[in-house]
Amino acid sequence: MNERNLYLPLVPESLVASMLSPEEFGAYLAVGSTSHYRGQAIFFEVDPSFKSDHFPMQLIEEQCVPHADGRPKNSLYLSIYRVLEHVPVSALGNLHLATDDGRVLTLEKQTYEPEADRQLHLYQEFGPVHPTVASTLNAVDFCKKVTSPDAAVQLPRVVFSELILRDFATDPEHGRIGELPYNHIDHLRSGLMELAGQDEKQNKIIFRRIQRDFFFRTIRNGFFVGDQNEMSYYPMPSQESLNSEHYDWWRSAQTTHL
Repeated sequence: MNERNLYLPLVPESLVASMLSPEEFGAYLAVGSTSHYRGQAIFFEVDPSFKSDHFPMQLIEEQCVPHADGRPKNSLYLSIYRVLEHVPVSALGNLHLATDDGRVLTLEKQTYEPEADRQLHLYQEFGPVHPTVASTLNAVDFCKKVTSPDAAVQLPRVVFSELILRDFATDPEHGRIGELPYNHIDHLRSGLMELAGQDEKQNKIIFRRIQRDFFFRTIRNGFFVGDQNEMSYYPMPSQESLNSEHYDWWRSAQTTHL
């Protein structure tokens, strides 16, 4: 009998029980049960021993069961609203990235060490809101800033990644655009210049929602999930490892499939 797993997909947030393995579930989210849907997916494994009075966890035993013909249950949605804030960081396991043709890369938690001399950052939030934010703060301080109870606008918990900026991280006015794959590059440049020119402002929203042409190849170092009390870091493999150990996923991540 297939074991039951708990997953927390992002964009949009949900809590899902499934009898699929992470690789099978990623393909299911990305490609669907038919060939009529394709789309990237990002999801956490959740500790199977996780208990909560907020979600109808009793449904897992009752309804996450094989079909009459023996096929495993693909998905049993337990919640589709305000999920992240009700699942503690400590209950989140591996993070999985599924390309739009269903190939899955698994990221494990590691210790994060902030870079002391980096000047500007670009963060993409994946939940519970989805803006792209330029910042002078490292990932630890950014996480604490946006989840601060003292802020006028505050998130209970946040998932985000840092995106590549190349020369723009140190010289947004004169830095070369190079291979930066973003639309509205002049808007990004002016936003970074505004932050670099003052000490008071630390964050500036560049795009209010996630871009349709978001690519995994734009992720600079990895993913973060945290709040005021804890934060976990899921680093991306090195370029060498992507080219050798994860070649099929990496090649797919750089391609938009029709």
